Amino acid sequence: MDMLLAYGGIAAFMALIIWVMERMRRPDTTFSDYATAGRSFNATYGTMAFVNTWLPGTVFISFAGLAASGGVIGFYLVVYSMVAIGLMFLLSRPVHDWGKKFDLRTQADLLGMRYDSRAVRVVASVIGIVATMPWIVLGMQSLGLVFSYLSFGRVGPLLAVIISVGVIAFRQIWTVKYGMRGVMISDLVQGIFAYFIGTVIALGMLTWLLTSGHGFGDVPPGHFSLPGPGSELGPLYALSIVLTGAAGSWCWPDIFVRLFTANSVKTIRRTALQAAPIVFVFSTAVCMVAFLASSVKEVAAAPDDVWFILAERGGLVVLTLAAICVVAATLGNVGANLQALGAQTANDFIGVVQHRRIENPALGRWSVAVITILCAVAAFFTASTTGLITWALVSYQGIVQLAPALFFGIFWKRGTANAAVAAMASGFITAAVLQVVYPVSILWLGGITSGVAALVVNVAVYVLVSLAKPQSPAERERVEELWKVHQGQTERTLEHV
Repeated sequence: MDMLLAYGGIAAFMALIIWVMERMRRPDTTFSDYATAGRSFNATYGTMAFVNTWLPGTVFISFAGLAASGGVIGFYLVVYSMVAIGLMFLLSRPVHDWGKKFDLRTQADLLGMRYDSRAVRVVASVIGIVATMPWIVLGMQSLGLVFSYLSFGRVGPLLAVIISVGVIAFRQIWTVKYGMRGVMISDLVQGIFAYFIGTVIALGMLTWLLTSGHGFGDVPPGHFSLPGPGSELGPLYALSIVLTGAAGSWCWPDIFVRLFTANSVKTIRRTALQAAPIVFVFSTAVCMVAFLASSVKEVAAAPDDVWFILAERGGLVVLTLAAICVVAATLGNVGANLQALGAQTANDFIGVVQHRRIENPALGRWSVAVITILCAVAAFFTASTTGLITWALVSYQGIVQLAPALFFGIFWKRGTANAAVAAMASGFITAAVLQVVYPVSILWLGGITSGVAALVVNVAVYVLVSLAKPQSPAERERVEELWKVHQGQTERTLEHV
C-alpha cells in the first residue's frame, strides 16, 4: 500500500504538470516562437525557468553526496551559482538585443551571427550537443533512485532506472508539442515543488539533525577543510571546479536560451535578482543537510542517498514529497536540455546544410522527438552500467571550452571566426584527452582540472590567432555596426538614469 501511495503521488504530480500545460497552451506559428517562446515571458516565469534548468535533480543526489562525503568542498555549487547569476547581468543587454534584432534562436545561432561564420555556428553546435547528451541520459537514469526508494524494496535498481526512463520519455511528449513555451510554463510548477517545498523539507531535516545529535561537532574533522598542498586532489582543485562551473554556466545551450525567452533586458536582470536568493537559500540548505548528515551511519555508507535516507525518517508523506522534489528538478533540466538540443539541431544543422532559415515549427518538434528517443534508448541500454559518468565528466570539462569564443565574442570586438573555431576545437580536444588521462585533477599542475588546463590553451589560441590574422576592414566595420545595436540603447538608458 505504501508503494502504491508513493507512486500515486508521482503520478498525480505528473498529471498536474500536464494539465497546466494543456490549459495554457498556445500554438507556435513560427520556428522562432517554438525555440524562444516568442521572447514573451516575464520575470516570474523567467526566474523559475532559470532555476529549474540550473539546479537539476542531481543536486539532491550527486551534489548532496559530495557535501556528505567530502565536506565543505560540496558548497562549491553555491559559489559558482552566484557567479553565474552575476554573469546574467553582463550578458543580458548584448544577447537580448542581438537576439531580438537578428531573430536569433540558439546559442550557436548567436555565435554564427557574431563571427559571420557557418563554421563557428556548426562547431559550437556540435560541442553543445555532444557535451549535453550524456547529461540528459544521466538525468533519465538518476530518477531510478526515486522509484527504488518509493518501492520500499520491491523494485530493484535496474527496473527502477527503466521506470524512470519511461516516465521522463512520456513527459517529453508535451515538450515536443509545445516547445519552449511549454518548458517555461511547466518550469513554474516544477520549480515551486523542487525549490520551495524542497527548501522547507531541507529546513526540517536540518532541525532534526541539530536536535538528534548530528550537529557541527559531530561532523568528521576533515570535512571542514578544502584540499591543500600535499592532498590527493591538489591545492588548486577547489578553485578549478568553481572556475569551470562559473565559466561554463552560460555555455550550456539550455541555460543560454533563457536570455532569448525574456521579453526585455529589464526582465532578465530582474530574473537574476529574484533567482539569486532562491538559488542561494535552497542550495545552501541542501548542502548543509548533507554536510551535517555525514555523521549519520547510513549516510556515511551511501552518501548519494542522503536526501532519501533522511526523508524516509519523516514517514511516507515526507518521503513522497522529497521524491517529487527530485522528479520536478529532473524534469525541468532534462526537458530544457531536450528542447534546446532539438532546436539547435534543426536550426544549426539542418538549416546550415540546406542553406536556409528554418521557419516551420514542425521541424523543431521532429528534432526534439528524435533527440528524446535517442537519449531514452541510450539510457535504457546503459541502465546497468556506470561507465557513462566518465563521458559526462569529459563533457562538463568540454562544454566550458565554448566560453572564450562566447565571452570574447560578446565583449571583445577584435575576435575573429578563425580564432573562435581554432580555440573551440583545440580546447575541446585538449580537455577530452586530459580528462581521460587525469580524470580528477592534474597534480603536477597544482591540482587544476582538465577543463581549466584546456581553457589556458583555448584562450591562448583565441588571442594569438585573432592578433596574428586580424579582421579585414569590412569585418571591422560589420562588428562596429553590430556593437551599435546594444551600445546605443545602453547609452540612452544611462542618460535616462
